[in-house]
Amino acid sequence: MDVYKTKSVRLPSTHWDKVMEKAFGQYKIIKNKTKRRPYVRSAYFDKEKIFLGLFWHHLHEKNNIRDKTRRLKYFPCAIELIQNSKIKPTTQTSKEEPNISLHRFAGVTPDNNSFFVQIKENTKNGQKWLISVFPHDE
Repeated sequence: MDVYKTKSVRLPSTHWDKVMEKAFGQYKIIKNKTKRRPYVRSAYFDKEKIFLGLFWHHLHEKNNIRDKTRRLKYFPCAIELIQNSKIKPTTQTSKEEPNISLHRFAGVTPDNNSFFVQIKENTKNGQKWLISVFPHDE
């Protein structure tokens, strides 16, 4: 399986407050570039928009603060992967909703920590949403 090697590093803390402050700061920079829903453009999907709002909703649904911190540390790497990666992801069609596809991109940080970025696509209208970022636990 091909993986994208990022230049961005993981956020360097284990405390939720510090990681959230840095990740949300990066998100605010992206958010301030548009008047509507925040997005980044994807190299793999021919510069189509990948909306970011669902990621934050999904993250805050998690109950375990350690898991939330562990996922959020990869946020800068995930944004870089979405913007620059042209490597084909693994794609699955949802069994419950046939018009939803899930694309899973693999990446690795400069210090060789592997992670996945999951993007949800509505095949009816073509909208794509960043759902989740999580490390690959070996």
